[in-house]
Amino acid sequence: MAEAAVRYLRSVRTTAPEPVEALPRPELRCVGADERAPLDAREFRRVLGNFATGVAVITAPPALGDGSPAGFACQSFSSLSLDPPLVAFMVGRTSATWPRIARAGVFCVNVLGSGQGELCRAFAVSGADKFAGVAYDAAPVSGSPRLTGAVAWIDCAVHAVHTGGDHLIVVGRVNALGTEDTDGPLLFHRGRFARLAPP
Repeated sequence: MAEAAVRYLRSVRTTAPEPVEALPRPELRCVGADERAPLDAREFRRVLGNFATGVAVITAPPALGDGSPAGFACQSFSSLSLDPPLVAFMVGRTSATWPRIARAGVFCVNVLGSGQGELCRAFAVSGADKFAGVAYDAAPVSGSPRLTGAVAWIDCAVHAVHTGGDHLIVVGRVNALGTEDTDGPLLFHRGRFARLAPP
């Protein structure tokens, strides 16, 4: 799917993207008692943990009033549409990082490589300087941090934001993307990092 998206973007003559106004942050509130399913949260996590996923770090450049870039580790990322090229990620409604990404109006998805487990853990911590000692350059359109060693990067503008229970569903319009020659992706399965078995 990613290779098809790369071919599509290369075949289309690109023009400078229109500026994207950051969307207002949806109202954050606790999930009401009438919204709770009769499921044990631990059992929900245990069963859903059997679905192996890749791991990404979502980054954004400093927005007005922010002194440093923003970023967080994200397990729930997906391609969404080929025409127009859209991707989506989910973020908790109580996230302290999401408002900074929303203010920037742009972001870069950094798909982590198999040896970047520690980097993922660093970006999963709240309140720390997540970019301390982290090598990165600027994504070509948004200027969002593009992390060195990532398997792939997708440079996006915020396209839409929807509520989904205790999370927000953020849709990004892809403006540029690429891959790097690395060992393969970092996977997450049953609460642990994993790697693809060699062919």
